[in-house]
Amino acid sequence: MAAVDLTTHPGHLARRLQQAHHLLWTTMVSEETTSPQYAVLNTLVAEPGLDQRTVGERVGLDRSTIAEVVGRLLRRGLLDKVRDPGDGRRSLLRVTGEGARVHRRLTGRTARMNQVLLAPLDPAEREVFIDLIRRVADAAETLRDPDRPAAAR
Repeated sequence: MAAVDLTTHPGHLARRLQQAHHLLWTTMVSEETTSPQYAVLNTLVAEPGLDQRTVGERVGLDRSTIAEVVGRLLRRGLLDKVRDPGDGRRSLLRVTGEGARVHRRLTGRTARMNQVLLAPLDPAEREVFIDLIRRVADAAETLRDPDRPAAAR
């Protein structure tokens, strides 16, 4: 059997892109706050008071991963957890003052990192690229939970 051209395999290319993103993240954005942690902070800056499950859905993290990410942010003092006054069984998450400062600092760095990551593309190509990978990522969510209605994703 002949070797295949991996440059035509989306999974191989996605892994290479993730490696490039990780390298840029750790060198340009933060060595202590991961990209998923930043995504959680960003989501809670936009929508304070969400529960952990909803935050996980918003950023595309499964239950065990979102629990670990939230736990680390809580231990670092970047998030607070409070009981939902309308449902005592549920906890709501809020960004602390320190979490807001970290978010602000990383947001500028993230924008610069994204410019470097997408530098090989002209502005029109960047829009197409983002649209295409968003569509593939959104469709991939059905692999994780195929019974969930598309509108709920």
